[in-house]
Amino acid sequence: MASASGFGTFTQAEYAQRLAGVKSRMEKAGFDLIICQDPANMCWLTGYDGWSFYVPQCVLVHLREDRPIWFGRAQDARSARLTTGLPEKNIVPFSERLVQQPVEHPYDELAQLIRSRGWGNARIGVEMDAHYYTARCHAHLVSGLPDAHFANNHDLVNWARLVKSEAELALIREAGAICTHAMKRGIEKMRPGVPQNHVIAEIYHAQIMGVPGAGGDYAAICPLMPVGEGTSTPHLTWSDAPLPDSGLAILEIAGVRRRYHAALTRTVHFGKPPQVLVDIAKVIVEGVDAGLEKARPGYTAEEVEAAWQAVLRKNGLKKESRVGYPVGLAYPPDWGERTASLRPGDTTRMQSGMCFHFMAGVWLDDFGIAISESFVVTDRGGERLCDVARELIVID
Repeated sequence: MASASGFGTFTQAEYAQRLAGVKSRMEKAGFDLIICQDPANMCWLTGYDGWSFYVPQCVLVHLREDRPIWFGRAQDARSARLTTGLPEKNIVPFSERLVQQPVEHPYDELAQLIRSRGWGNARIGVEMDAHYYTARCHAHLVSGLPDAHFANNHDLVNWARLVKSEAELALIREAGAICTHAMKRGIEKMRPGVPQNHVIAEIYHAQIMGVPGAGGDYAAICPLMPVGEGTSTPHLTWSDAPLPDSGLAILEIAGVRRRYHAALTRTVHFGKPPQVLVDIAKVIVEGVDAGLEKARPGYTAEEVEAAWQAVLRKNGLKKESRVGYPVGLAYPPDWGERTASLRPGDTTRMQSGMCFHFMAGVWLDDFGIAISESFVVTDRGGERLCDVARELIVID
């Protein structure tokens, strides 16, 4: 019986449709075979789910094969049987003795598998930017397949994931409800003198408990909570220090439902805030609304970003980094999909069903304010996935 996080999440027809779309992209790119080591791509193609991505593993897609092939650690093969609908012949474990072996490597056996299928001279696309596709993985694969033709597949499967199905959108909307709940619980816990880790513990509890009818999952990024001067940079976590009597703190978290993410950022101020901070927060929200208005089919990613930047410029502010990226199915260390970006020069056209995290924030020399939104592209503009106060949240 498949687990709730794997094959049982979607129909066989949906997995077949995904595979057909990927094969079409492979033909256009000139690949016979692609090797997917990104755990999100592995899950999206097969339903495979397990905390096994710290060792080499992958899913193979060949143009002439009806189903993908899972390749991974022997003790994780049972996970593949539980979470995918793959036939036994398509679940191929590598020898346990190869785990962290200093000379041999699991991809030596992967190369043997590929040769045994008659694909030794195939045109093979690999995920050169996947977090877990190491230099050693690539070296052993190339060495074991001297007649193959290797090339970066340029995140081919990631791009196939960009437009979500209705079943995926249902999970992302549930993730948005979980994120809303967790953010509100975190903010309620944030009071001067409360240790920072107590706030994070409350968030973790809310993330995993979820909401009625939708339990939560672990997030690809831990909660981020810079405090005080730390708000001038976006990716700090927490300590056990008490929250201050005055000043800023930022929370960036996600709600997750069966590996599908909806992310959100909010900024709080302890005590009465200077008016300049209140005004910056209002500009950020106005800029997000301008961008969401453009987040509909026909507009490009850079046009969404330009609408946001126009509001900032009008108010004497700027953000040099991109303002958004796609979100959906994800595993650590990142909930972004590594495809389109809301930034100048990205001409990706919005399509209904795309999902982005509009990472709206302004980071200055000694403080920052961020009020982000995850959204779905619709013909009415960006549909916000979360519902938390959109302002500088004041905690007296």
